[in-house]
Amino acid sequence: MAKAAKTTYRCTECGWTTLKWVGRCGECQAWGTVDEVGAAAPGGIAPAKVSSPARPIAEIDVEAAHAVPSGLDELDRVLGGGVVPGGVLLLAGEPGVGKSTLLLEVAALCADSAPVLYVTGEESAGQVRLRAERLGALAPKLYLAAETSIASLVSHVDEVAPKLLIVDSVQTMSAPEVSGVPGGVTQVREVAGALIRLAKERGIATVLVGHVTKDGSIAGPRMLEHLVDVVLQFEGDRHSRLRMLRAVKNRYGPTDEIGCFELTDSGIIGLPDPSGLFLTRRNEPVPGTCVTVTVEGRRPLIAEVQALVAPTALPQPRRATSGLDNARVAMLMAVLERRANLRIGASDVYASTVGGVRLHEPSVDLALALALASSNADLALPRGLVAIGEVGLAGDVRAVSGVQRRLSEAQRLGFTTAIVPEYSEEPVEGIETIGVADLGEALRIALPARRRRPAPQEN
Repeated sequence: MAKAAKTTYRCTECGWTTLKWVGRCGECQAWGTVDEVGAAAPGGIAPAKVSSPARPIAEIDVEAAHAVPSGLDELDRVLGGGVVPGGVLLLAGEPGVGKSTLLLEVAALCADSAPVLYVTGEESAGQVRLRAERLGALAPKLYLAAETSIASLVSHVDEVAPKLLIVDSVQTMSAPEVSGVPGGVTQVREVAGALIRLAKERGIATVLVGHVTKDGSIAGPRMLEHLVDVVLQFEGDRHSRLRMLRAVKNRYGPTDEIGCFELTDSGIIGLPDPSGLFLTRRNEPVPGTCVTVTVEGRRPLIAEVQALVAPTALPQPRRATSGLDNARVAMLMAVLERRANLRIGASDVYASTVGGVRLHEPSVDLALALALASSNADLALPRGLVAIGEVGLAGDVRAVSGVQRRLSEAQRLGFTTAIVPEYSEEPVEGIETIGVADLGEALRIALPARRRRPAPQEN
């Protein structure tokens, strides 16, 4: 007698297989991702009827795959021109960052030319209607449905025939024929697969809203990110009005573009020139501040770094940062102590950015070091100065990418002097460029009258 086929179990995240069910994957250590897959049927695969014949690639019609502008320029910048018919986009972000507000604005703009269906599984239709009224998004061709069943969603699609479908969110939808609770691995995989098939068969541009976990990754199986065409991450500090949209994956455009938005009481507004949000408007320079130019994707942004070095009576000095990397600030403090003889180890040190922007690029090192030295000496840096460069452990100022692009942005906003690493590129007209080799040289140029703060007396 032939032996019965053995049942196997496979992890939906990494593909690890086992002969018995376990609650935690033995390879990727993910919980609840091991499902029964069964054994492969013996014999070969019988041929089946094809849905469309194979054709030479040069004869494939590409007119239907062209991107259609959404009406929101910053979103189109990130997507590479707009939404693509039949494309599936996954938008993820922390709770309260403004995902639903952004998509409601996009839905109203797209509804000016074609029907749009917005399916909400987290809120009632009345709640979404109130938000749309506040945002001015009451378009006649914008249809709203509150559903949590994928079967009911398909019925709405049959009735409305939309060109854009928005599902908020994919974790709240459920497939009746599949076991498991909504938001579980099995349900999310089945719902996402059904929505992707629906989008491809009918040529509907589809946007899925995804939840995130504590560490910021998208909830659900990792397969979800592989199946969709575009993965966007919506970021921003809850206490700041700035929001940034990044493309993590994009089959139709670049992944190094970002979109900047401002969240206001009346809605969300695209910011083609957001540099003004990251600067403090003041009449006179203040000690402990320095301006730099960071690059987010392809876009140079002017940002201000602030530092405060204050004497303390505590045996353990305080260290606090906001918008900067803690380890990077600690490293620069050590370099200033060792290479520039600045005695700041026994003082409280606070470092932050302006406008809620997060600066983790190494090119911010030089500006942060100058801000720390300026606060320690209680001397303001010259007006119209920007600093760009990475600082090494030996105190050397290293080159960074895109110096000319950064200098052009600084010159456009009225800055007159730039301290940069020594480089051989053509200078930018309208801004004086000073190349430095190490941190000591940069301090002598920026703070020629620098005095050393006396060290606190020991008891």
